[in-house]
Amino acid sequence: MKRPWSINALFALAVLIPLAVVMGLAATPMRATNAWGAADLQVLGGLMIDALPPPPFDPSNAFEEQPAAIELGRQLFGDVRLSRNGAVACASCHDSRKGFQDGRPVGQGVGTGRRRAMPIVGAAYSPWLFWDGRKDSLWSQALGPLEDGVEHGGNRTHYVHLLSTHYAREYEAIFGALPDMSGIPLDAGPLGTPAQRDAWAQLDPAERVAISRAFANMGKVLAAYERTLRHGRTRFDRYVQSALHGDATEASLFTAQEENGLRLFIGQGQCISCHNGPLFTDQGFHNTGVPARSEAVPDHGRRAALALVSQDEFNCLGPHSDALPGQCEELQFMSEDDPALDGAFKTPGLRGVVQRAPFMHAGQFGTLEQAIRHYTQAPEAPVGRSELVHGRAPIRLSEDDVRDLAAFLGTLSESGEGASS
Repeated sequence: MKRPWSINALFALAVLIPLAVVMGLAATPMRATNAWGAADLQVLGGLMIDALPPPPFDPSNAFEEQPAAIELGRQLFGDVRLSRNGAVACASCHDSRKGFQDGRPVGQGVGTGRRRAMPIVGAAYSPWLFWDGRKDSLWSQALGPLEDGVEHGGNRTHYVHLLSTHYAREYEAIFGALPDMSGIPLDAGPLGTPAQRDAWAQLDPAERVAISRAFANMGKVLAAYERTLRHGRTRFDRYVQSALHGDATEASLFTAQEENGLRLFIGQGQCISCHNGPLFTDQGFHNTGVPARSEAVPDHGRRAALALVSQDEFNCLGPHSDALPGQCEELQFMSEDDPALDGAFKTPGLRGVVQRAPFMHAGQFGTLEQAIRHYTQAPEAPVGRSELVHGRAPIRLSEDDVRDLAAFLGTLSESGEGASS
């Protein structure tokens, strides 16, 4: 399999490890408090950031833990030269001051995208990247925007020339010699303009392989840096720890509105069905009937991404992967014929969610309250079949409940600031 821990194993760890951890957090046995019973505390313990295991090792990237790779990735992450117009860096859409996203409804690079930028903190835990899962590793994901015409808008030889000019010493200390770029066009690649594709086709096959390998290594160092981005403890985590200890300070950490919102989250609101574990995501794909950003251009989400990830030269089974074929089980056995994947999008984690308006895969909702109401209204999906309409009990929430849920979600930010009520 691609990682020593499959997604099913990770889900099990997200349940079992937290239970073991929370049982050991207090010097005295875990006990019910006035606010929560023992069964509730077990559920809450499974959501604590303290119980999150280290990111799983990705065998397709043999360099992800090397300090030199992490540092080179950090430098590349903020380099605006990695774009066609010299103004867009990875950090442009993944701003550390905004929770490593940009606060826009859809991504804005050298052009305008059709989905919003996902936050990348905690992305190393996911077996599939992007809203549709069209990449199967963090390093492969990092490469996608670089060659995308509306994101960075660059091309393969441009990036390797950049490495040769500005990062040769750092690169070669990790990977060995860069390819000889003398005589190689400044702008050539398998994607991009017709002229760039033609220039790429005229290169010797061995040159194309060497350049693509260096380009893949850019993704691997970017992933090494991104893998270090972790969530900190929040007011929610402190609240749960206090509750597990039976500490009287528990009552001062949450308002009554926030506590009721948490009860709704794990109960009547059914939020925990998909937003579970310490990262508040099941890492899966769901069609919940979110309205299309453009009715003229339907978005089929996960279904349309299956062919993309299976044919990607940078996937786990590709020539630039460091994994053995037997370590790519998730790619080899991914579901390709499940009709539920039509119009399905990845469950985003909810840590820091109040700082990430607007919400959903294309910024369809401007406030948390609007997003929560969507689940109670349960419209038919623009494509495929919504889980909220077919196969799930209706979610019944009052307007007060909606506000309480939004208030609770505010406790998942490291700042501890709540959502407006």
